[in-house]
Amino acid sequence: MSQHVVFLDRSTLKATVRRPSFEHTWEEYETTSPAQVVERLKNATVAITNKVALRGDVLAQLPNLKMIGVAATGYDVIDVPACRERGITVSNIRNYAVHTVPEHAFALILALRRSILAYRQDVERGRWQEVDQFCFFDHPIHDLFDSTIGIFGEGALGQGTAKIARGFGMKVLFADHEGPKAPGVEFTPVEQVLAESDIISLHCPLTADSRNMFSMAQFRKMKRSAILINTARGGLVHEEDLVTALKEGVIGGAGFDVLTKEPPKEGNPLLDLRLPNFILTPHVAWASDGAMQFLADQLIDNVEAWVKGSPVNTVT
Repeated sequence: MSQHVVFLDRSTLKATVRRPSFEHTWEEYETTSPAQVVERLKNATVAITNKVALRGDVLAQLPNLKMIGVAATGYDVIDVPACRERGITVSNIRNYAVHTVPEHAFALILALRRSILAYRQDVERGRWQEVDQFCFFDHPIHDLFDSTIGIFGEGALGQGTAKIARGFGMKVLFADHEGPKAPGVEFTPVEQVLAESDIISLHCPLTADSRNMFSMAQFRKMKRSAILINTARGGLVHEEDLVTALKEGVIGGAGFDVLTKEPPKEGNPLLDLRLPNFILTPHVAWASDGAMQFLADQLIDNVEAWVKGSPVNTVT
């Protein structure tokens, strides 16, 4: 049986995507708007999506659809219960960003802990020429050595971040949580993680339970010097509360690679922040050349495994 494969948002993946080895027809679109989804998938047996949402009302109009390949680890754009109900297999990408995301997290951490942006801005404004000695100390500089990092999420990315942290001589605390837990990980109560961490880094999925897991209540339990790093999902943090916490000095800084809605065409409070202790990057922590090619290869591996009757990396 020939499969009809449709890639809805090819422009989100800067890599070579090989064609599957099984008999198939292939369509791909650079981008797909919500209004275009049903028309483009009406004959598809396999849909590939990175960020184009496939909700229950859409799936109900796609009787031919049997498999969804998510070109990402996070699959919050997919209505998984509706897929289970309709017998649609959903596979995601595993362990592709085990180096690039932790490295990006630490790029943000180092820039914030050492006030890199603040000092660069001072140099650009001519501050160095104004002083009477070889350097100046207008902003705090903190070592990573002997500091504490609290990590929420003990999957491959959380553990990759922990590995780098230990290389810097940091103490690592994994925040305890409900539900399945990775074996061999020592967990610490959340309240203790919030109170003791100099840095908190988020590496957990966005679910109904984790949405807005960090808001003002959590910020007030953190050290005033602590920084918050989010390279996971924007919805994990209440963004308006974060703006207030940064402006009022409730926490020491934040480095984000994600927003609640992307792209932020309708604006976002974090876009308007002009603070030296806040860094925002456009969801590129995952996007090293090597990581994207690994993702593209695994994406097609997942589809081929499903066609062979042995699906892998499934979430349904």
